[in-house]
Amino acid sequence: MSINLPISGPAVVAHGKGDLRIEDIPLSAPETGEAIVEIAYGGICGSDLHYWLHGAAGESILKEPMVLGHEIVGVVVRQAADGTGPAVGTPVAVHPATPAPGDARYPADRPNLSPGCTYLGSAARYPHTAGAFSRYANLPTRMLRPLPENLELRTAALVEPASVAWHAVGRAGDVKGKTALVIGSGPIGALVIAVLKRAGAAHIVAVDMHDKPLEIACAVGADQVFKGDEADAIAAVDADVVIESSGSHYGLDSAIKGATRGGKVVMVGLLPSGPQPVSVSLAITRELELLGSFRFNDEIDEVIDALADGSLLVDPVVTHEFGLAHSLEAFEMAKNSAESGKVLLNFQQ
Repeated sequence: MSINLPISGPAVVAHGKGDLRIEDIPLSAPETGEAIVEIAYGGICGSDLHYWLHGAAGESILKEPMVLGHEIVGVVVRQAADGTGPAVGTPVAVHPATPAPGDARYPADRPNLSPGCTYLGSAARYPHTAGAFSRYANLPTRMLRPLPENLELRTAALVEPASVAWHAVGRAGDVKGKTALVIGSGPIGALVIAVLKRAGAAHIVAVDMHDKPLEIACAVGADQVFKGDEADAIAAVDADVVIESSGSHYGLDSAIKGATRGGKVVMVGLLPSGPQPVSVSLAITRELELLGSFRFNDEIDEVIDALADGSLLVDPVVTHEFGLAHSLEAFEMAKNSAESGKVLLNFQQ
């Protein structure tokens, strides 16, 4: 049944550094091309943690209270007024980006690089772009991806981060039969391993500082694991493809050292702004290809298909689930990378 306005519901709102609140937010009337989605699950991302812990994610600084959340799935409860998009009752995943042109040049076939791009739950611009960690959300129908009947919403909650991983592996090209090294086995690193496995990588080596992420890495396809301080063993991997997902200069340095001559290093972990102390001279003498990887484009559709047909194994990545009333506990757990993988908020409870 279609939902009627006015309506309100609880939402997870960041007010500033260390200030996370659950507030009742009234839902405004949707725009013509927007549907109302009842959110079922939301995955806590590193950017959500940064807004809570630091009041900023990189250079995106909170200037006003903002609803967090961009890793979301739910069910359409009111179709867009213009008749576009999924019908009422359709389960959907969400592509949280809104590409937009700007003054800077970018390849037309890579809208993720558009300089004016906005993202749900981002303080990159002011006014901020509200996220969807809320009971109900108005979402443009172009963001909505209908889900197959056999794909459970809980599994589909990983569609967005799995798309980030899929894009990163795609930047490396054909990995079939190759040796792959993944530095950092948190949720994105673990999903990268799952994508590499599906893509036919012959040998996958995972690295992390903690046992739990390495346990998850093995569950989704890693053949071998090392702790982050095993520098000599990591350097000896001699990988054709290395994907750096730790977001630290130590990880990037290990990635360069672990790559074979003429190999590729894909950088998906977002390092802090400014200079980074890494072994660039080694990248030069080995003729390594250093490739950036930022968000994703239409890979989300391939990810949904792969999850639906069971060829992409992601369930071990989810380690904890909390009801909305326990959001602060959920964020505390997500912060503890030694004990958790992907932490989900269940908005249905």
